[in-house]
Amino acid sequence: MRKGWLWSVPVLLLALAAVAQAPRKLTLDLYLEYETVSDPRISPDGNSILFTRQWIDKLNDRRVNDLWIMNADGTRMRFLVRGSGARWSPDGTRIAYLAQGEGRGTQIFVRYMDPEGATLQVTRVDRTPSNLTWSPDGRYLAFTMLVPRRTNWPIKLPPRPEGARWTEEPRIVEELVYRRDGIGFLEPGYTHIFLVPATGGTPRQITSGDWHHGQGGISWTPDGREILFSSLREPEAEYAWRESEIYAVNVETGAIRQLTRRKGPDYNPVVSPNGRYVAYLGYDWTDDTWVDARLYVMDIDGSNVRELTASLDRTPQNLIWAPDNSGIYFTVDDRGTRNLYFVSLRGEIRQITRGTHMLTVTDMHPSGWFVGVYTSYHRPPDVVRFALRQPEIQFLTAVNEDILQGIQLGEVEEIWYTSTDNFRIQGWIIKPPDFDPGKKYPLILVIHGGPHAMYSVAFNFAWQLHAAEGYVVLYTNPRGSTGYGSAFGNAIKYAYPGKDYDDLMHGVDEVIRRGYIDEQNLFVYGGSGGGVLTSWIIGHTDRFAAAAVLYPVTNWLSFVGTTDGVSWYRNFQKLPWEDPSEHLRRSPLMYVGNVKTPTLLMTGVNDLRTPISQTEEYYQALKLRKVPTAMIRFNEEFHGTGSKPSNWLRTQAYLHYWFQKWARKGASAPSSSR
Repeated sequence: MRKGWLWSVPVLLLALAAVAQAPRKLTLDLYLEYETVSDPRISPDGNSILFTRQWIDKLNDRRVNDLWIMNADGTRMRFLVRGSGARWSPDGTRIAYLAQGEGRGTQIFVRYMDPEGATLQVTRVDRTPSNLTWSPDGRYLAFTMLVPRRTNWPIKLPPRPEGARWTEEPRIVEELVYRRDGIGFLEPGYTHIFLVPATGGTPRQITSGDWHHGQGGISWTPDGREILFSSLREPEAEYAWRESEIYAVNVETGAIRQLTRRKGPDYNPVVSPNGRYVAYLGYDWTDDTWVDARLYVMDIDGSNVRELTASLDRTPQNLIWAPDNSGIYFTVDDRGTRNLYFVSLRGEIRQITRGTHMLTVTDMHPSGWFVGVYTSYHRPPDVVRFALRQPEIQFLTAVNEDILQGIQLGEVEEIWYTSTDNFRIQGWIIKPPDFDPGKKYPLILVIHGGPHAMYSVAFNFAWQLHAAEGYVVLYTNPRGSTGYGSAFGNAIKYAYPGKDYDDLMHGVDEVIRRGYIDEQNLFVYGGSGGGVLTSWIIGHTDRFAAAAVLYPVTNWLSFVGTTDGVSWYRNFQKLPWEDPSEHLRRSPLMYVGNVKTPTLLMTGVNDLRTPISQTEEYYQALKLRKVPTAMIRFNEEFHGTGSKPSNWLRTQAYLHYWFQKWARKGASAPSSSR
């Protein structure tokens, strides 16, 4: 017996060595420690950077925003105050930010940046302020806020008996758009621009009328006399589609002048440092389902309009004027990446940064350096800086280094392939961390929503988790996606879902050709527009072992009148009461008779974007046909299933359980959930 024990020692040592060398993989529990950063801002003297750091409060099942500050080189990083949306005062002695305060909900605060660090609650308003902006002299803060409009019909009821408990009064709805996802029923009223002294006081409303003002951002003129904003101050503005203009309001008198006049949207005005010009975004009106916006410049009086980015065919974002007024810096989403560009006032475009990353630039210092947020395949979002003359990225934070230390992530491979109509489609493959090309792996196809959206090279915790569970993950940008130009985005006009299905199936075939996919264990899921396509896919093919349809549209006929707005009526050639045939033809519900794939449905019970009734219609049809199915109704969720951290965890766990449950046993069933 002792001899046998001696013989087992080398075997035991080899086993221990193998365990020691086995890579650690991403696990679901690590998500509770996952953090994000956003909105870095440079102090006027260039010595400090403010940013928002978000973490998960595990006890209260919520995400919390804190403001942190660090030296401009990333040293001496420390917590500053709870809140978000911080903006430096022009002289750098104070910051304004938003946080929960006394009164009702979110309030405006000002913190002095001297050693004492005194904090002042500036407002005590009943509605949430937004678009917080300092006046050039630092005396005032401008912001936008809803001004309610009462709806009270003068009806007369018999007197209520003493002690009677009558049903609460009904809600009277008269607005075209009366509810929004993430909010619920909208309080009747209009958004207006306000001023409040930075030392505190009563906010003063400077715009008036039954229109929304400044929802796309506001911009002061350098002399502090006017604020520019977008709106549509015309009769029956709520019925206009893709229409807005740029206006300026005098902060003393409230007088408003209109700067743009054309059919189509004009929005996001940004005044140049010298006050002579206004940069803004817009395009000529079209009924195309997608069109990339163009960057324009006009004189401050609205004259001399010129288009600067006609040759770009991408939508500029995050506009920042050059300190010398020579042009505008902006970021561009292009083929899964985001980088910084510059355009001169003569329309000369040049790319400043390059790389396979998502770089969101948020601020520029007059001395010629930028800050922003960077993320890539294996790097979660972090604050970075770079100089104009030497645009190499310098990382200033590493907020997830602690949880990812020693974790082996899945390798990511970019692919391009040809689909129907000779369309070139971009996608990416994530392989399991211990990938062996000689083995066969189950495949998960993930589909984005929108449908006008773009999957990118950004770090994605969920997809890396799928890979850690032993799946190969495929995500693509089929036609209709953004980041590839207006024609590519508009290629699904009156045809969604349709040929984008072909793009997805060609992507699956492309990965299978690589030889390491178990064709018996293909899985698919997507949310919102991805839910549309997932339910469409299983009505047109049986190749997937299981599917998960998340917060989908399954019946366009019932959807267009129950979603939180009326714009989806415009995505069909005719209104449904004129001719419902297109709505029906494009509805996944009409193909449910073909479905054999075990299908999981997950939707938030409060969803107003793709109401849960869409899920219920599909679930009952599947159930009636005895297709294996389950419906999971997420509590405290609007559109999506992950606003609450615990629900995000549940979403991943349910996905993995469903796919493992219906895996076809053979060469490569998915691993059991850890």
